[in-house]
Amino acid sequence: MRQSAVYILASGRNGTLYLGATTDLRKRIWQHREGLVDGFTSKYRVHRLVWYQLCDSLEGAFATELRMKAWKRAWKVQLIEETNPNWRDLYRELD
Repeated sequence: MRQSAVYILASGRNGTLYLGATTDLRKRIWQHREGLVDGFTSKYRVHRLVWYQLCDSLEGAFATELRMKAWKRAWKVQLIEETNPNWRDLYRELD
């Protein structure tokens, strides 16, 4: 899936959240899952893709990411639960 996207990873249902943006969603999530991304996601084992939104451009993805980073956690959880109430890992569903 080589298209810009903003995404949320979780350590589990109602667990630790991570918000990011990328130009290649499948590759970036794979990097997180394999522990190839040093830092927060490796340290806290945040590897489950629970929400994503495709964007027309990387600039759009970054703008959405920045806006969402200012959100309260409850808003992010609500967004996840609206489209993915069971917090299933969406990684395998990526085209």
